[in-house]
Amino acid sequence: IPCESCMERDNKSSGETMEFLLLGFSELLYLRVLLFLIFLIVHLVTLAGNVMIFMAVVMEPSRPPMLFFLCQLSVIELCYTLVIVPKALLSLIVVDGSTISFIGCAAQMHLFVTLGGAECFLLVAMSYDRYVAICQPLHYVAVMSEGLCLRLAVACCLGGFAVALGLTVAVFRLPFCPSHHINHFFCDVPAVLHLACTQSYTPELPLLAACVLLLLLPFLLILTSYVCIAAALLHVTSSAGRGKAFCTCISHLSITLLHYGCATFMYIRPKSSYSPARDKMVSLVYTNITPLLYPLIYSLRNEEIRGVIMKTLRRKKTAQLN
Repeated sequence: IPCESCMERDNKSSGETMEFLLLGFSELLYLRVLLFLIFLIVHLVTLAGNVMIFMAVVMEPSRPPMLFFLCQLSVIELCYTLVIVPKALLSLIVVDGSTISFIGCAAQMHLFVTLGGAECFLLVAMSYDRYVAICQPLHYVAVMSEGLCLRLAVACCLGGFAVALGLTVAVFRLPFCPSHHINHFFCDVPAVLHLACTQSYTPELPLLAACVLLLLLPFLLILTSYVCIAAALLHVTSSAGRGKAFCTCISHLSITLLHYGCATFMYIRPKSSYSPARDKMVSLVYTNITPLLYPLIYSLRNEEIRGVIMKTLRRKKTAQLN
C-alpha cells in the first residue's frame, strides 16, 4: 500500500531497534477471556496429542516408514504451535496489542514458513511411501529403506529452511510504513507485506516463487502419486482389496486437503485482496484447529498408529501394575 512517508531503513542500524505492534484481536475486547481459554485448551490438547504420537512411535522397536514420517510430522506440528500460539495468547492478555522486535518478527516468519514448507515436502514423501506400498508392494522394503527415509526427512527440513530464508530476507528488505501496526496475531507473510511501502507487485514475487516451490510443485507430485495409485487399484479385481488399499491413504489425503486448502487460500492471491479480519479467522484454523485435527485423524484412521498407541498404553498399564 502507498504511504505518505516510507521509512527507508538501514538493516544494520534501525533494524535492531525497530518494533512491530501485533494488534491481534484488539477489536474483540469483550471476548478476550473466552478466546484465551479456548486457545489455551486447544494448544494443550494439540501438544498432548502430538507428544503422545511422538512418544508412541519413538518407543516402538520396529518403525515402518509411515510411522517414521508420522513421527516427523508430529515434531513439526509441535514446533509449529510453539512458534505461533504463545504470541497469540500474549496478544489476548495485552489490551493494546503486543510488540515484537524486527529480528523477532523475521525469526517468527522464517520458522513458520520453514515448518510449513517442511510439512509440504513431508506430505510428498508420505505420498511416495503410499505409492510404493500399493504399486510396488514386493519392492517396498527394499525401496523404502531406513536410509532413504532419513534422507527424505532431512531433505524436507532443508528444503523448507532454504525457501523460508529466501522469502524472509526478501520481505524484510522492503521499506515499511511508519505505523508498523500488524493487524494479525503473528508475523504472517501477507500481513507484513501489507505494510510494504510500495505500489508495485514486485514485493509479491518472492511470495509467488515460494508458493510455487512449497505448494504447487509438491501438490503436483502428490497428485501424480495418487493418479498412479488409482490406476493400480483399477487392476485389482477384489473390491475388498481395493477398499483396504484405499483406506491406507485416507489419513494422508485428509491432511493433504486440510493443509493445502488453507495454505492456498491464504497465500495464492494478490495483495489487493488482503482482508485482515478474514485472514485472522483463516489463520486461526490453519495454526490452531488443523494441528489439533492431525493427531485425531491419524489415531482414528491409521491402523499402524492405533496399534502403536494401544501397545504403548498397555506397556504403561503393565508397568503400573508391576
